[in-house]
Amino acid sequence: MIIIKTDNEIKIMRQANRIIAILLTEIEEKIKPGVTTYELDVWAEERIISFDAKPGFKGYMYGSRMFPATLCTSVNEEVVHGVPSTQKVLREGDIIGIDVGCIYKGFYGDGAYTYPVGKISDEAQHLLDTCQKALYLGIERARKGNRVNDISTAIDRFVSPKGYGIVRDLTGHGVGRNLHEEPQVLNYNNGQKGKKLKINMTLAIEPMINMGTYKVKTLSDNWTVVTEDGSLSAHYEHTIAITPNGPEILTRI
Repeated sequence: MIIIKTDNEIKIMRQANRIIAILLTEIEEKIKPGVTTYELDVWAEERIISFDAKPGFKGYMYGSRMFPATLCTSVNEEVVHGVPSTQKVLREGDIIGIDVGCIYKGFYGDGAYTYPVGKISDEAQHLLDTCQKALYLGIERARKGNRVNDISTAIDRFVSPKGYGIVRDLTGHGVGRNLHEEPQVLNYNNGQKGKKLKINMTLAIEPMINMGTYKVKTLSDNWTVVTEDGSLSAHYEHTIAITPNGPEILTRI
């Protein structure tokens, strides 16, 4: 069931997602060679708590699994759900996806951004630019009267001609009091229209694209999803609300 939010609930979600936007902005200066993903995680948890919010991912149950950290830190071929570690040291030329959620007054904020570590290759930068542009093209189609697949198709039409693989096993989603709500928001066109978009629906739109195959696999930690062929992967995410004037990006300062 798709949950339509009240105006007051969306007001709270603006606050929750503003916390995420601030964190994703501030963390950029902390991402540099020699830093561990664990250090980033410790900082992020403290920063979220400073807003009288709590981490949205730490302790989150997915089936019988519980996520152990505040951030998902996914480096290079890691697509999503990378677990922060003292052993994971960032190096010049890496890329790192930071996915983070918080809970504020009972509602989730959720967003993601992929960052360069120092100077990266032109090919890696093009991957990042393409994924971020695809996100905004998808958001543009999140309008009253459109269908969920209009978002998916906009992303697919931009990304596929460039030869990148669009991850199919993971999707965007509704978000609100629960981190994952209906509907699913695919990042590729599956030929089905999907649900009609309505005012005060809130969605987390999050394209994940790979430099090679779209196929992914999960590592033995039962969390970290990587590209099947070891190619680089990028991930960007905004939480948006559908308003009478079009999509409103909530993960903004």
